[in-house]
Amino acid sequence: MAEFRPRWPARKLVMVCCRTATAVSREDRRMELRTVEELMDLLYACRGVREAPGRGGTPVDAHQHALRTAALLRRGRPADKELQVAGLLRPVGRLLWPGEPAERADRAADAVRDLLGERVAGLVRRHLRGGLPADDDLLALRAADEEALTACFDAGVLEDWRTVLELLAARDSRLGAVD
Repeated sequence: MAEFRPRWPARKLVMVCCRTATAVSREDRRMELRTVEELMDLLYACRGVREAPGRGGTPVDAHQHALRTAALLRRGRPADKELQVAGLLRPVGRLLWPGEPAERADRAADAVRDLLGERVAGLVRRHLRGGLPADDDLLALRAADEEALTACFDAGVLEDWRTVLELLAARDSRLGAVD
């Protein structure tokens, strides 16, 4: 199997620190993804990260799980690109902020809001939170996430999603920083 080699040099992710006092606590820092390239780098960093599914099953590769979730959403709701991207972004929170799932979801939503829009951020935020009222979009996202744990199919590669991410970023970016 060939190893992936990006065509572009790796870029460092930019950390934006918000200061409310002279000392910056861990809670005051937040990551803000400014470009699709930064988001792609973060998604590539998920390769090889193992995460245990909620029901104590065998650990799954976070990168492949995200690709399968997005592919299942693409099959079920082909016109809803925001929902598909929300499925793709599932593992981002774990890399940005290890800890409680709800806190990770909040941090991931904050990181992608300016780049991909309020709807994607809202879906990412509500995905892992139980007990919240679930609309059709959230139910579809959770069902695809659950099915991706056991589905065995070729979900493609992350590069297949670059165009979709760029289109959403061009439409929703408040920063105007699309690669």
